[in-house]
Amino acid sequence: MNQQLEQELLGSWQERQEFAEQMQPILGKLYRNRAIEISVYGRPLLGASAIEIIKAHRTVRLKEKQKLRLRESWPLLDSLNKMKLAPAHIDLGKLAYTYHYDPSFKNVSVEDYLTQQLHSIIDVKDEQQAQDVVLYGFGRIGRLLARLLIERQGTNNKLRLKAIVVRGGKEGDLEKRASLLRRDSVHGPFNGSITIDIEKNAIKANGSYIQVIYANSPSEVDYTKYGIDQAIVVDNTGMWRDEEGLGQHLRSKGVKKVLLTAPGKGGIKNIVYGVNDNDILSSDTLLSAASCTTNAITPVLKALDEKYVIESGHVETVHSYTNDQNLIDNFHKGDRRGRSAPLNMVITETGAATAVAKAYPQLEGKLTGSSIRVPTPNVSLAILNLHLGQTTDKKSINEYLRDIALFSPLQHQINFTASKEIVSTDLVGTRAPSVVDSQATIVAGNRATLYVWYDNEFGYSCQVMKVLQHMSGLVYPTLPESSSIKS
Repeated sequence: MNQQLEQELLGSWQERQEFAEQMQPILGKLYRNRAIEISVYGRPLLGASAIEIIKAHRTVRLKEKQKLRLRESWPLLDSLNKMKLAPAHIDLGKLAYTYHYDPSFKNVSVEDYLTQQLHSIIDVKDEQQAQDVVLYGFGRIGRLLARLLIERQGTNNKLRLKAIVVRGGKEGDLEKRASLLRRDSVHGPFNGSITIDIEKNAIKANGSYIQVIYANSPSEVDYTKYGIDQAIVVDNTGMWRDEEGLGQHLRSKGVKKVLLTAPGKGGIKNIVYGVNDNDILSSDTLLSAASCTTNAITPVLKALDEKYVIESGHVETVHSYTNDQNLIDNFHKGDRRGRSAPLNMVITETGAATAVAKAYPQLEGKLTGSSIRVPTPNVSLAILNLHLGQTTDKKSINEYLRDIALFSPLQHQINFTASKEIVSTDLVGTRAPSVVDSQATIVAGNRATLYVWYDNEFGYSCQVMKVLQHMSGLVYPTLPESSSIKS
């Protein structure tokens, strides 16, 4: 490599770093002060490092076969920062790519282009009130939800984590809770500062004051004593899943709604955000965010059914063991599930396949399911064996799902990878509940087998957050608006 080429490469890299570093403070201010979340082709930039911003821009070439340079997106972000905008999710990558590579905008200024694309949120006043949130249970999902709520801190934050409720209260309990929030063996360290107030029994994290309340049942808690009122309680225990049991929370003072992070029973609506979130009514007081597997497979199944019509299918999940799967041989009411998951592959049942119909009734009675629990702590794999109503091929299905992941209303639910080397640990921290592994897709006539990865902890928690926001009335548009998908 000659010296000139080396200098060109170094200069190009330094230019990208400089633009990324200029972007960072603007990305933070847009979110904290105006509740505007910026992404690049679905990859969120909130809290991103300079390197992560550069990598997000590089993914555009994989999708569009054309580079999007940071110097091309920078003028649009700079202009966004100067505009009076209402809260929204804005994909900077899509805006910039269209502006620079769509010939119809060749002679249009950046300001005029953005005014055209974002007209629905310009000079719109945000009158939404803040919402108190309580986490009942502080296990794996509870702590991830806490992280997601805390990362949203800012003057314009509308979801405020006010308390967590746990059993216990033994000496050293508060320190242990804070330590588990601070350190996670799978998801890494907490991004921020955590201190404890022993006297007031509280955790302080990134400007959030979180009251720790000890109770063995919802009936013991009076949230108004802690200045909490009209709260939404997120139940992470899974102890109560029907209307009678979960309804106990509504009898606690200071609670108006309850969200269950497990499949609901009886008349409780099971919500898979992006699929049946239109079923959420302002009058609903008890809702379920379904299961991690249901959230992973339903968006993909819905997309495939809308284009190809699913006649029947079998869902096999290769599922990382979770806390309800005993770590050593022990009693469990489910068949085989008492056997040690860290030491064995355990064949068992899954209700996720039939649960799909609760969110997407079109597949009622068409799916069966089973599961293999495996000795990995996180990230699972769903294998969808489907009989379709028409013949197709691997390329067509993959291209369709790629477009769905990028440009459809399901863009926040479905991600897409063409990597030939991806393995489960690469998906830790993925915010989308489904990641289609296009390399593994198999199609023969009207029979298709698709492999869908999912972070059964973090990806699911992100879905829970979307349901929580909807219950709070915090439904923000995603711009630019999704393009129509080619048939």
